[in-house]
Amino acid sequence: MPNPSAAMLVIGDEILSGRTRDANMHHLAGRLTEHGIDLKEVRVVSDDADAIVAAVKALSAGYDHVFTSGGIGPTHDDITADCIARAFDDHIDIRDDARDLLAAHYAASGREFNAARQRMARIPDRATLIDNPVSIAPGFTLENVHVMAGVPSVFTAMVESVLPGLTGGAPLLSRTVRINRGEGDIAGPLGLLTQEYDRLSFGSYPFIENGAYGANIVIRGTDVAQLDLASRALQDLFKEAT
Repeated sequence: MPNPSAAMLVIGDEILSGRTRDANMHHLAGRLTEHGIDLKEVRVVSDDADAIVAAVKALSAGYDHVFTSGGIGPTHDDITADCIARAFDDHIDIRDDARDLLAAHYAASGREFNAARQRMARIPDRATLIDNPVSIAPGFTLENVHVMAGVPSVFTAMVESVLPGLTGGAPLLSRTVRINRGEGDIAGPLGLLTQEYDRLSFGSYPFIENGAYGANIVIRGTDVAQLDLASRALQDLFKEAT
């Protein structure tokens, strides 16, 4: 039985403009791999409501899980929560459970729970909250979409809040074999090997080192025995060159 599938939607003009480098995709990919959920697609969209709604609908229909990053803060351009509600035709407003969490947090810190901060308590009616131990403002899950903050430390914490409740499959494992030949030399034999081990995936990642061409062949799968057999077979194919 195949592992559950997932997609990620990264939201924010700052990502597309190059001002901010996204670290959340790398973290999520690693954690989903460990949990046995296959990340199949990542999209990046601007702070445009129609674009967000369209992407959420498409990804939600195509994958078992969707993880969003960004756009749930207190400023005018934080529109993700409203867009998720619109995508699933759900009502959204300040919700008592989220407001109570935030009100207590700001009271304890002696800061005003002003109108801008209250925006972070806007949660769709049918959503369940995602715990945020870093800055309290919750994310939420609506249907199969998990809506999380863009700040990496908060995103990381929210991923850890969500994962225990998700059913995963077999963790995806990998083996790496270094071949000191160019891809043009290894493509034929490698192609035949991929047919023999068709339950595994093979990726070829070329490099140039001291003027010589080579490639790291990464073999991925969930069956340890098959991975070991395939990596040994690959090494034997190019033994004199590794």
